[in-house]
Order: sequence, then structure tokens, then C-alpha cells
Amino acid sequence: QVHVVESGGGLVQAGDSLRLSCAASGRTFSSFNMGWFRQAPGKEREFVAAISRSGSSTFSANSVKGRFTISRDNAKNTVYLQMNSLKPDDTAVYYCAASGRGGYILSSDYDYWGQGTQVTVSS
Repeated sequence: QVHVVESGGGLVQAGDSLRLSCAASGRTFSSFNMGWFRQAPGKEREFVAAISRSGSSTFSANSVKGRFTISRDNAKNTVYLQMNSLKPDDTAVYYCAASGRGGYILSSDYDYWGQGTQVTVSS
């Protein structure tokens, strides 16, 4: 069992930056691939970014490539999502998730989910 808690969301203007954090507790953090997903009102949850257990591999959606960066600190049991050049289309609830299995992109690859943190980008 892994418990994940997101933080760092808020209301910002277009072009601003935010850094989301996801703190994990429970089983060994470094044994999990970690991912960020988001869900905007009226839309399905979508993949944003993911990082492998060691942090050596990262993946991101085309919509955020070049703007968002995922990283992790296994000593602190924390994964981050640095979001730069934010756009109104980035407005969503952002979820952190942990996967003890392979795969990075699909929601079904992940076993444990946080409650989400709201990011609102005004134009």
C-alpha cells in the first residue's frame, strides 16, 4: 500500500509557473513508477507525465512537452511536476499516481492515486 498526497496547486496567470509536489508514504517509494494525470471539467482524465523508479526515464504528453518537467527525489519520497509557461488549457485537477507494475501512460497502469490538487490558469 502507498499513500500519495499532492500539493502546490493554485490560481495563476497565463505564462506563470507552478511546481506540484507529491509526497508518498508506505511501501518503498523507489519501487514505484510515478505519474501525473489531470482532469479538466467535462473531460476525461489524461496523462501528463511519468518517471521511472530510478528517475532515469521520463515521459510526457505532447501537450506539455517543453513546458512541464517531472522529477523525483527518492530520498524524500517525493515526485515533482514543474510547470512553466502555463496556459488556460492547463486548468485541471492534477493527480499523482504510483505504479508497482510496468507501463507509464495509461490510468490502468497505476495502483494508487492521490486526491488531486486544483490548478487554475487565468488568461
